[in-house]
Amino acid sequence: MKQIELSDPCTIPYKGIYAVCDAANENVEIIEDSNCYSGSAWSRHHYSYSPLIMQTRALGNMTRYLVRVGQCELKLKPSISAAGIEAVTVDGDEVAITYTGLGGGGVGATKCRAFADGVLRYDVTESGGGRAAKGTIVVSRRERVLVGIDDTDTKEEGATWSLTHNIAREVSCEDSVYLSQSLVQLFPVSARTQNCVSTVLEFGCVNDAAKQELLESIKTALLRYSVSDETGMVVLSDFDANNVHEYSMLCRSKELTKDFAIQYADEHGVEIWLDGNGIIGALASLAWFAHPDESVKPDGEIP
Repeated sequence: MKQIELSDPCTIPYKGIYAVCDAANENVEIIEDSNCYSGSAWSRHHYSYSPLIMQTRALGNMTRYLVRVGQCELKLKPSISAAGIEAVTVDGDEVAITYTGLGGGGVGATKCRAFADGVLRYDVTESGGGRAAKGTIVVSRRERVLVGIDDTDTKEEGATWSLTHNIAREVSCEDSVYLSQSLVQLFPVSARTQNCVSTVLEFGCVNDAAKQELLESIKTALLRYSVSDETGMVVLSDFDANNVHEYSMLCRSKELTKDFAIQYADEHGVEIWLDGNGIIGALASLAWFAHPDESVKPDGEIP
C-alpha cells in the first residue's frame, strides 16, 4: 500500500491566470489554465451567471472568460449559482479580479487561484466547509499579440504546425506568455506543400518591450529552423482580429496574390516580419486565434 502525504489536501492551484485587456480597458479576457478540468467545468457553469461575464468557453484545459470591467453584487445560491466573478478593475499595468464562492467553490475562489502562476499578489478569506469565501488576485495587464506564420516546410521535409508550436513554447515567458495555437485550413492552391494549412500563435505581452523581444526571438528561430525560402511571418497587436476577417474568408475560398496580401496588411495594421510567399496564408490565419476546432474545417466560420 502506498502511503500518501498531501501538504494541502484541499487546494489544487491553477497552472496560470492571465488577463488580456482591450486598448480602452473596458473589456478583459481572463484566461485560466487549470490543473483540474472537472473543477474548471464546474466554475464555467456557475460563473456564467455573473453579470460581468459576456462569454465563457473552454479551450483544452484553459477557460476563457470575456468580462466587462466593473463591479457587481452576486446573489450566490447553493447548487445553482454557487460562485462567480464579483469585480474586475484595471489600474495601470495591473488587473485585479475578485472571485467569490460557497463551500468548495469558495476554495476555488481563494487558494486555488491565489497560488497560480501569473498572480502578483492576493488577498483571500478562509474557505472550505459550508462557508462563503472571497479572494482577490492581482495579475499583470497584458495585450494580445497574434503571430501568423506559413510556409516553413518543403515537399521533402518540415511541418509548420509543429515547428511554430515548439518555437512558441521555447519563447514563452513571464512577460510574454504563450496562450494558444490554431491551424487554419486554406484554399488548396497549386503552390502548396501538401495540405495548405497556416498557423496563428497567440501571446499575452505585458508591454511593448516584451512584445519586441518576443517577435525578434520568433523571427530568429524561423530563420534558423525553416527549410523554406518563402516563409511568411505577420503580426497583429489587437484585442480581436475583426479587421482581417474579410481577407481570411477570401483566402479560404480562392487563390490570392502576394501583392494583394501585402496591400491588405498595410491597410489593416498588420506588420510584416518575414515577406516570403507564406505571408498570403500567414495573414489569413490571424482571424482564427484561439479557435482551433473551427479553423481546421474548410467550411468553418469565424466565431
